[in-house]
Amino acid sequence: MAIAQTEVFGPILVIIPFDNEEQAVSIANDTPYGLAAYIETGDHDRGIRVAKRIQAGNVRINGKSRLRTSPFGGYKQSGNGRERGEYGFREYLEVKAISN
Repeated sequence: MAIAQTEVFGPILVIIPFDNEEQAVSIANDTPYGLAAYIETGDHDRGIRVAKRIQAGNVRINGKSRLRTSPFGGYKQSGNGRERGEYGFREYLEVKAISN
């Protein structure tokens, strides 16, 4: 559906049923965008495992708030680069290799 494939900035919740973890990850990653994802689960280990496989710059599990110093940015067409924290500083640095 288009609503699940579009980067919508508003109070929208899309719920798509799935049969197993593999299918859930596939559905979550089936978009050209990847700014944020949200996981609700009673199994903490499963939440971490799935979060690692989702192609999004920010993944919240069970509504957990982000730390203020956490990097912010997306994957794919949601943009590369990060703001805030250590990773935000790296965006302003230039790395140079000198061979002598």
